[in-house]
Amino acid sequence: MDTGTAATTPATQEARRTPWWLRLLGAVGVVVVLAVGTLVLGRLAPNDTAALVLTALLFGAVLVLVAVLALRRRELLVPLGAAFALSALAVTVLVGIPMLRSTTVSEQVVTAASPGATILGSAPFVEVAHAGEGTATFVTREDGTTVVTFTGFSTDPGPDLFVYLTTEDPAAGGGIGEYVDLGRLKGNKGDQQYVIPAGTDLSRYATVAVWCRAFDVAFVSATPA
Repeated sequence: MDTGTAATTPATQEARRTPWWLRLLGAVGVVVVLAVGTLVLGRLAPNDTAALVLTALLFGAVLVLVAVLALRRRELLVPLGAAFALSALAVTVLVGIPMLRSTTVSEQVVTAASPGATILGSAPFVEVAHAGEGTATFVTREDGTTVVTFTGFSTDPGPDLFVYLTTEDPAAGGGIGEYVDLGRLKGNKGDQQYVIPAGTDLSRYATVAVWCRAFDVAFVSATPA
C-alpha cells in the first residue's frame, strides 16, 4: 500500500550527510575560534583571574554550540568534538599549567666579589602586571662579556615568559619600545643570569622586563643604574 511517504534509502541518507570538506572546515573553525579567542581574551583581560574566567566562558559557549550542531547532524560529533578536545588540551598544556606551576632555579651568578667583575648598575624589580621582587644587575665579567643577573628574584608563574632589554619601562604605564631578546625566563623564582649580546647599548636598552609573549604584557621590570 502506498502510504505517501518516500522510502529512505542508503543513497538518500548519504545525500543528507554533511560533506566531508564541510566537516573538516567546521573542525578547523573550532580550533581557530578557541585559539584566537584565548589569546585575544588573555590580552584584553585586566588580570589572570579575569583571563581564566573569560576563557572558560569561551570554551563553554563553543562546547554548547558543538553539542547543538552534533544533535542536529550526528556526523559532526566526531570532527567537532575532537577539535574541541584537542584545543582544550593544548590550552591547558601551553597556558593553564604554566600559570600554575612555579619553577625555581639556583644559578651561580656573577657578583661584585667575582674576580674581574665590574658592576654597571642595579635596581629592584617592580610590579607591572604581576607582583615581583629581587634585584636586576648589569655586570661586566672578567672576559669582557656583560650579563644581567637576577638575585632574590620571584614573580608569578606564567606562559611564554621571556627576558627583554627594553628602551621604555613598562612600569611607567607605557609599552616597552624597542627590545633585545635575552631568551626565555629560566624560572619565576631564584638566582639566574642572562648574557647580553656584544655591542648592546645599555644606556638605550636600559630596562630589564620579564615579558609574557602569549598575552603581550610585562610581569615585572627593573632599570639598573
